[in-house]
Amino acid sequence: MISQQATTTLWRPTGPKELELVGELDWRAWPPRLPEQPIFYPVLNEDYAVKIARDWNVKHDGAGFVTRFEVDSDFLRRYPIRQAGGETILELWVPAEELEEFNAHIVGKIEVVHEFR
Repeated sequence: MISQQATTTLWRPTGPKELELVGELDWRAWPPRLPEQPIFYPVLNEDYAVKIARDWNVKHDGAGFVTRFEVDSDFLRRYPIRQAGGETILELWVPAEELEEFNAHIVGKIEVVHEFR
């Protein structure tokens, strides 16, 4: 019998520099955080990710991208869902020191689903 691993879809708004680093990691992992980035914030809905990529990343980086990826649902239970504003503004807060382990639980590849310039 083949068991199907339960996954959760997450989105990540990102700028061109971070996206380039994801590509260098074969679209299977997020790069280590910079010293001023103690938390990795994937988000739980596409609309929120689009808003950040379009309204923030484009203004600050000249381009914004929304990525989508799957993560092992059992593993994600360790991270409480944080409401960062309105009802649909939901994030997971992954401490930078846990990002390598988080990456190990990504199922499949990270894909770009929206691009804004």
